[in-house]
Amino acid sequence: MLQPAELSLEEMGELAAIIPAADPEVRLTYRAIPEFGATPRRSIIPVCAPTLGGNELKYVQQAIETNWISSAGRFIRDFEARFAEACGVEYGIACANGTVAMHLTMATLGLEPGDEVIIPTFTMIATANAVTYCGAKPVLVDMEPAYWQMDINQVEAKITPRTKAIVPVHIYGHPTDMDPLMALAEKHGLLVIEDAAEAHGAEYKGRRTGGLGHAAGFSFYGNKIITTGEGGMVTTNDRDLAQLAWNLRDHAFSHERHFWHKFVGFNYRMTNLQAAIGLAQVEQLDGFVAARRRNALEYNRRLQDIPGVRTPSEAPWAKNVYWMYGILVDEQVYGMNRDALRRVLADHGIETRTFFIPMHAQPVYWQQFKGERYPVAEDLCKRGFYLPSASSLGIDEIEYITDVIRQAGK
Repeated sequence: MLQPAELSLEEMGELAAIIPAADPEVRLTYRAIPEFGATPRRSIIPVCAPTLGGNELKYVQQAIETNWISSAGRFIRDFEARFAEACGVEYGIACANGTVAMHLTMATLGLEPGDEVIIPTFTMIATANAVTYCGAKPVLVDMEPAYWQMDINQVEAKITPRTKAIVPVHIYGHPTDMDPLMALAEKHGLLVIEDAAEAHGAEYKGRRTGGLGHAAGFSFYGNKIITTGEGGMVTTNDRDLAQLAWNLRDHAFSHERHFWHKFVGFNYRMTNLQAAIGLAQVEQLDGFVAARRRNALEYNRRLQDIPGVRTPSEAPWAKNVYWMYGILVDEQVYGMNRDALRRVLADHGIETRTFFIPMHAQPVYWQQFKGERYPVAEDLCKRGFYLPSASSLGIDEIEYITDVIRQAGK
């Protein structure tokens, strides 16, 4: 029987200070909701919820009426083509979720035991896990403090003869600085695989994420800007890579004869029902991004003058899509720490999430990275959390959330 990796806070020493408290219980709160008039109603503002206001139901109904509900059907092809076009690339390979999109990309590119892959320590654990699934070893770098992305200046020092790839993660919808990273990869003959799970529609110097490296992986989980409930996509301009990825995601059936396999493939397929939702979602991508950016501007306007609250920055070369709108709390200036503020917000019916816990502080990777320290990532983990960020979030809800933050800090 598989046993969990146990790790106590005492074992972590100084690193224990960055580990967040348990999520507070979000209480139903009476507040006025404009669409229901002035009468207060019990409500919760979720940290994120899907926006399903397009052709989702229509397309799903078509899939059911035509009896194409499994892993074949026109919506899979149409979704792949439309999403690839939205990323400015030639090929999209739909699959079961974002984690397997990353694993499928890495497996297709030939990552294997003994290889090393450089990733940021501050990321969702799926990034490191996808590397581990290949038998390869994640190698960590810290973040740069301005935009909370992989510190490109630290990457070269981590390159060894075993390094095979670099995985920039476009954290919270802001792209990584890709030009110097691609130059470094070319210099050392390395692959660059974008983890774009959180960055649908984000841009780097006018180019969309998903087409900035050799390949990319996206997630369509329920809290992503585009969702299929569960789902993912590999994007690339490499025809051979795309053809092999399509084959590997479907058990690597041979074209010569059925049940004839030349690779160890995977069952990583997306269903036509999910793709029907995805196609309707990608049709609305530009509107979703505009809404996220509008909400971020409103958050910035209302939070920027609150002492001890730092709002996210946007690089001059970037278009941030604010998958999640995150802030940092300076306890000494604001008057309470991040966890205390989250409890106040929860008491007012506002759901939040802490920032990612870095890979070097995860129980499952503790022995592998024991003794390594990454101060920027640790500070982000200790002080950061994100506020409700859905594309459908209303300005009145942002006003309510920011008013609670302003009052709590007095």
